[in-house]
Amino acid sequence: MDQIQQPVENEASALICPGSITPVHSDCPIVSTSEFTPDLQCLSCEKCLCSIPPPKISDLLDDEDLLYTLRLKLDPAHYTVKNWKNFASRWGMSYDELMMLEQRTHGSTYHSPTQEFLFRYSQKPVTELTELCRFYQRIDVLRLLQHWVENDWPSRWKRVH
Repeated sequence: MDQIQQPVENEASALICPGSITPVHSDCPIVSTSEFTPDLQCLSCEKCLCSIPPPKISDLLDDEDLLYTLRLKLDPAHYTVKNWKNFASRWGMSYDELMMLEQRTHGSTYHSPTQEFLFRYSQKPVTELTELCRFYQRIDVLRLLQHWVENDWPSRWKRVH
């Protein structure tokens, strides 16, 4: 117990330093719980997102492909489909604000109302947006966001940090 432990290198070339990490799940392929104390965790296990923070809407605004698809799905003003107005209203935008935003997005210099409303709420977590998708039963948008959070966000975050 009182011995100094050396960092351990595994097959995946991830260094594991005792005391610097905490467990996430028992079946992590990088850290075997039989070899290490309970205060250890994997550093680069693909099953867990060890140090990746949950994304905010500002993070998804940086992904042009995702933003383009969100605009395609939420910009259209169909009366039978819940769109950006429902989402923005649910987050507290008044009727007057919605109308002003809608007017600003028409004309020769088109601006996406979805993009505008997401920019306004850019500090909210993406999980709140996914909850709105569930509430309004926008499964198409929900799946898109879930795929981005699970697959694209971790790699984007790792590239920047």
